[in-house]
Amino acid sequence: MKLRPAFSLFAAFALPLCPSFGQEEPAAKGDPDSPYEQIKVLAKAMQLIRKDYVDEKKVNYEALTRAALRGMLQSLDPHSQYMEPANFTDMKEMTDSHFGGLGIHVTERNGDLVIVSPMEDSPGFKAGLMPGDQLIKIDGKSTEKMDLNDASEKLRGTVGTHVTLTILRPGTKEIKEFDLTREVIKVWSVKDAKILPTDASAPDAKIGYVRITQFNAPTSEELAKKVDELEKKGMQALVIDLRYNPGGLIQTAVDTAGMFLPPATIVCTTEGRAGSQKGEYRAPAGLRRRLTYPLAVLINFGSASGSELAAGALKDTNRAIIVGETSFGKGSVQSVIPMPDGSAIRLTTAKYYTPGHQVIHEHGIIPTIRATMTPEQERQLMLSRREDLTEEQKKKDLANFRDTQLDRAVDALKGVLVFQSRKPQ
Repeated sequence: MKLRPAFSLFAAFALPLCPSFGQEEPAAKGDPDSPYEQIKVLAKAMQLIRKDYVDEKKVNYEALTRAALRGMLQSLDPHSQYMEPANFTDMKEMTDSHFGGLGIHVTERNGDLVIVSPMEDSPGFKAGLMPGDQLIKIDGKSTEKMDLNDASEKLRGTVGTHVTLTILRPGTKEIKEFDLTREVIKVWSVKDAKILPTDASAPDAKIGYVRITQFNAPTSEELAKKVDELEKKGMQALVIDLRYNPGGLIQTAVDTAGMFLPPATIVCTTEGRAGSQKGEYRAPAGLRRRLTYPLAVLINFGSASGSELAAGALKDTNRAIIVGETSFGKGSVQSVIPMPDGSAIRLTTAKYYTPGHQVIHEHGIIPTIRATMTPEQERQLMLSRREDLTEEQKKKDLANFRDTQLDRAVDALKGVLVFQSRKPQ
């Protein structure tokens, strides 16, 4: 299994490096939207700051230019950023096996840094960080004026080093502190493949279950192998659990959804202002076979990016029943454009759309069957996935736990199986 970095931002998995970008025609002199007229204003302001600001050490032109770029990108959206040369180098090395982190996926919402999902078996996951936790301090420093780039710099570091995170848990209004040690995380993306227990209402129904933690390069191959094993056990229907899946490689998410769709079916499209940003992602044509049995997909507020693309495609094509809560809503495309000095800008250039042309970004995927969980049930669900807990701990903390979202998905699939059995042959 390939080692992957423990900390990443959503967009980092699917960022095309763009050596050049579209150029605009120069606007007429005096036009308030002319870059040339506005650069005069910017240059004049920089000149005044350089000449008269009280602290001379802070106002060399390089520092001022980088600050201006940082401010411009931050003003657009949480995912557009200016990367100084060192940051850009770090981003390109994010798959280095010696890269250390905490295993938390962070985004910005309403000015707050929010944990979308801790990666399983990571330091953040084992410590008990939860989706939705607001990151308010890193090593005692307030995050109030930090952007994602600043936060990622502070969260990454050498394997074995420590970092202290202070979080606000919105559901309970608790403020908690976590002392974590950075690690290299080995990510297994397909877990818990099994045939679910039957009950008296449908003793003959054999419903499979598999959980995808995120979309890595081998995910679709891993899923195919697990499905083969379940089919040998007589599986008649399948639940795919994408809860807390923060995304990953977009093409892998497309390939995974494509396993359940006819060849060349549109999985998602992209649209932006530039014609080059218009594109289509289709189900691959070369798969050995298509999986046609009834399917349900579990999603929640921690399902983002690639998991939303997969769920949205299976929903819009009527291939799967989507169960759970509205997903996170991260569906934009970031292009990384290198600058002459070794820095780069990460710019949102397009948005993803489902096959039914539903926008994902800031809207999310709405489930077919809405099923919610209480904060305590969510805590227990995360605990149930921890492999470092003893059986005694699990019995104590999970004695009364019911996965109500999974129960709803299973009930829906049982109904489909009953309907299919009664259809005339």
